[in-house]
Amino acid sequence: MSNVIQDATPAQAAPRLSKGTLSQRQLPRWAPAGFAAVSIALGVAVGAGAGLHSRIQWGLIAAALFVVVSYVVTSAVENRRQAKDRLATSVVWVCFLLAVVPLLSLIWTTVGRGVKVLDGYFLTHSMAGVPGFETGGGVYHALIGTLEQVGLATLVSAPIGLLTAVYLVEYGKGALAKAVTFFVDVMTGIPSIVAGLFILSIMLIAGLAPSGLMGALALAILMIPVVVRSTEEMLKLVPNELREAALALGVPKWRVILKVVIPTAIGGITTGVMLAIARIAGETAPIMLLVFGSQLINTNPFEGAQSSLPFYIWEQYRVGSEASYDRAWAAALVLIAFVMILNLVARGIARWKAPKTGR
Repeated sequence: MSNVIQDATPAQAAPRLSKGTLSQRQLPRWAPAGFAAVSIALGVAVGAGAGLHSRIQWGLIAAALFVVVSYVVTSAVENRRQAKDRLATSVVWVCFLLAVVPLLSLIWTTVGRGVKVLDGYFLTHSMAGVPGFETGGGVYHALIGTLEQVGLATLVSAPIGLLTAVYLVEYGKGALAKAVTFFVDVMTGIPSIVAGLFILSIMLIAGLAPSGLMGALALAILMIPVVVRSTEEMLKLVPNELREAALALGVPKWRVILKVVIPTAIGGITTGVMLAIARIAGETAPIMLLVFGSQLINTNPFEGAQSSLPFYIWEQYRVGSEASYDRAWAAALVLIAFVMILNLVARGIARWKAPKTGR
């Protein structure tokens, strides 16, 4: 009997297949790259054959073909389940590229056209005495205005947003909390021009003159809901066990929030504030209504007209000369660098303040 089993076992055993071969009904690791190469070739051929001269159209055709080829080949070689998995993966990669390519194109264009006049002189001089259609001048006055207006808006909105989020997470119950949440959601979608008109109506009623402070108040209205939402989500991530442990020791709730909850979530809160600053740094409409713009350097945000980087870009582009276009692109590059630095600072603070895991 044992001899029969020994004789039958080798005959019935399936032959071993080397891992990663097509005979195992598994595509090799280089298959996605091959699909991409074939799809690009087919996309160029189809686009050229159809008389399409736009490379964007060729790219869209190649992206659609990549998804189709990946699904069809995987279904034929492997199975339907793997084909559906590869289909989802292909769609994710295509969406990622569709989002990244315009961003890279924007950065490439801005850098290529902005570096023409971006130098130390451009960053340290204003447009005082320089006609808009001539070369020369700089962005210093607009840079000072942006820093002061965004700084004032942060000083106003960050405490209000933080305290509102603490109320909603730690104390908010009933109709008042629902009303606050509703109005925060509404404020999140308010256009910037509406915030500017609101502050402008207050200026007209109170007889106030345009200044950097008025623009900062409009920016603060736009910044508050972003701070509230980001802070609220960070506070919700703090484990309830930490609160319960502190309360069990007899610590008052306000002290638990101040010494336990907020320090635990401070990294995420700071990141949310930085992202909110980056969101308002490019607003133009409130500045046009409330700050009016100026060619001169005004370091006092509480009196007189000021400029800002978004307003400076719009102002220079409106002139319509080659020199003004170069200044507008250079200012746009400065604004992108400013936002990028804020995001890097936010990531650094988040990593620095992240909870340390023990061994």
